[in-house]
This record gives sequence, structure tokens and C-alpha cells, in this order.
Amino acid sequence: MKRFVALLLLAACAPPPEEPSDWELKHLAAAWQEQKVTLPPYPANASLVEFSPSASGGFRFFIDSGSLAVGGDGVVRYVLVARSPDGVDNVSFEGLRCATGEYRIYAVGHRDRSWTERGGPWQTVSAASAQWRRELRNNYFCRYGQPIRDRDEGLRMLRQGGWKPDG
Repeated sequence: MKRFVALLLLAACAPPPEEPSDWELKHLAAAWQEQKVTLPPYPANASLVEFSPSASGGFRFFIDSGSLAVGGDGVVRYVLVARSPDGVDNVSFEGLRCATGEYRIYAVGHRDRSWTERGGPWQTVSAASAQWRRELRNNYFCRYGQPIRDRDEGLRMLRQGGWKPDG
């Protein structure tokens, strides 16, 4: 029993898994199919939940609570609002594929509250990715390569500042 407890403690303290290998990505991609994505309504200020990446450069970051969802394909989708120090909003509709550590931008928003769809590919969230995107993956929406269970869990993570040791 002591050995089991020791192994359990070691597993709980282990760092998140490394980036998937090319082989893993290839085999995960072969079995996975992305669900059809519909653009959400443009975000309203009242539905924004702020989170604080460590290196924000003066920007404030928000997730639109109404858009946060976990698809049947395991992708966490959300509208991100990055507000500049001058009050200008940069709005995007994105997805995080936790199993592979990838992200995709589905659409970008405009001042007239419209969307322009983007057909870009999935890209790896890496050390070169924006800090806020790495933090959403590592601390809020993907834990050890697994997506949040649902919208409520994601909102709880945002409001409490990310994963806690007991959470």
C-alpha cells in the first residue's frame, strides 16, 4: 500500500507531458475527425471573463463565457478578447486540441461586430506561441493533454486563476 501511495504521489507531482511526437500526431490525426464548427455570436462585454497571463505586455485578456464549449471532438472552443492598453479589442474565435497540443483560429472579429472566417491549419502550441495561448492550454483548458469536462469547469478555472493542486 505504501508503494502505491508513493507512486500516486509521484504521478501527481509529475510535470505535464511533453509535446507529442510526430509519430503520435500522425496516428492521432488518422483516427480523429473535427466536428463542424459554427461561428458564435459576437461577444458582449457583460459575458467576458478575464484571465491574467504572466507576460501580457499591458494587454488584458478575456474569454467570452457564452462561447466557451468542449466539442464532441475534444476541442475546447472559445472567443478570446485581447484588449490593448488603449482600449482596442482584438477578437478571435479559436480552438485548442488538447490531445495534440494544437490550436486553430477559426475567425477574427471586426469593430462592426462581424466575423471573417479563417481557414488556417492546426498549429502546435509551442514555446514560440503567444504566452496567453500557452497559458490557456497549460493552466486553464487542457490538463495533462485532456480537455476540460465542460463549459462550467472552464469558467471555474478562469475565475480561480487556473488549476489548483486539489482541483
